Amino acid sequence: MPNAETDYLIIGSGAVGMAFADTLLDESDAHITIVDRHGKPGGHWNDAYPFVSLHQPSAFYGVNSTQLGSGEIDSTGPNQGFYELATGTEVSAYFEHVMHQRFLPSGRVDYHSMTDYLGDGKFVSLLSGKETQLTVRKKIVDSTYYGTTVPSTHKPKFDLADDVNFIPPNDLPKLWQGQGPRPEKFVIVGAGKTAMDVGVWLVRSGADPDSIIWVCPRDSWILNRNSTQPGNEFFHQTIGGQRDIMAALSQAEDVDDLFARLEASGVMLRIDPSCKPAMFHYATISQGEVDILRTIKNVVRMGHVESIDASGMHLVDGDYPVEGEAIYIDCTATAVERRPLVPQFQGDLITLQMIRIPQPAFSAALSAFLEVTYDDDETKNRLGAPIPLPDGIEGYPAATMTNMMNQFQWSQDEVVNNWITESRLDGFGKMIFGVAPDDAEKMAVLEQFRAHAMAAMGNIPKLIAQANG
Repeated sequence: MPNAETDYLIIGSGAVGMAFADTLLDESDAHITIVDRHGKPGGHWNDAYPFVSLHQPSAFYGVNSTQLGSGEIDSTGPNQGFYELATGTEVSAYFEHVMHQRFLPSGRVDYHSMTDYLGDGKFVSLLSGKETQLTVRKKIVDSTYYGTTVPSTHKPKFDLADDVNFIPPNDLPKLWQGQGPRPEKFVIVGAGKTAMDVGVWLVRSGADPDSIIWVCPRDSWILNRNSTQPGNEFFHQTIGGQRDIMAALSQAEDVDDLFARLEASGVMLRIDPSCKPAMFHYATISQGEVDILRTIKNVVRMGHVESIDASGMHLVDGDYPVEGEAIYIDCTATAVERRPLVPQFQGDLITLQMIRIPQPAFSAALSAFLEVTYDDDETKNRLGAPIPLPDGIEGYPAATMTNMMNQFQWSQDEVVNNWITESRLDGFGKMIFGVAPDDAEKMAVLEQFRAHAMAAMGNIPKLIAQANG
């Protein structure tokens, strides 16, 4: 068994692992070894459906050293008027570029694709079966803790009859290759962002909305992309949106009231105004996409699917017959598993988690900066506290509180605050610090934001207690 040495062994070359490695390269002289099961960097982007794109602006994604995208504003489509959203193809090419044009030429990164990590510094090639024992001088970095899955890499949790045409979204653009009859029904199974992407793609690609059946076990609150734009021209929408979030958190009586206030301010959207959403996963969407999804009228709200056969679907709350040639599209994968929070820094192990939500790349980059800047785990964990990922609306206040507490800790640390201010992945800070003192209108927004934030910290514990019942 060959032996090798490295300073940091990073498990996974997805966005999180790549962002961590990138900051290590800039902030230290460490040697890095990256292992991943995929054939090229990019993690789940290698397995995603071909019409996928980011749902937040490209400026917030990737590695700190290298810009993703052109920084242009879209002039057509449902994202018209907002900063571009990199497509899955663009993201994959970006990570491959970072690996081969930045990481490997540095001479300080070893990259092992098609490799399975076995634990204790040992990994095995998936092609040859050759095992390698690595001596790790400093830390093992687990960037896979959330266990990201997409439809093409997971198994549905319900029974399927053999004659059911059940496909991942990846296969939809391949329908032109089919030899069978044209589908009469397109059944979207799932209610998250993948399902929304599929619905928008089907309608924009020419499917009759009346031919689409959408199985929606839970409706979702969705962030309005209008409030997540990084450019100074969007100051009032973005920073004003943050002010409105703080105002809602400071005034809400319970979580239902909180989301009603967020909707009223335009920060949150929902597909069907007549249904009260129970789910919240930080998915982001434009009003244009919402308008398209609202053309789909056949929405099935009968709980989760238990089985599908030739007669149709059998759900928790009853049966739903589906007649004719139907294609069922699997949108049930959980993009990010809700796993117990653990300290990120524990001796010779770093377990990467989100410390600013919903920004996994920024979180990983900042965690790498904390790793090389401070010597003790106590300080690193104080400045890098993992945020509990909400599943339903009741988890939103706790996630926001940790987010705010982290932001406060960073603001009190001059070294960290300076790094964040210069970070490419931090778009909001530049908007705030770029306000001229004599710009009375924007200064008023900032003063309102700070006042509401202080009040919110007093009210959020009440919302958390109320949500926990």
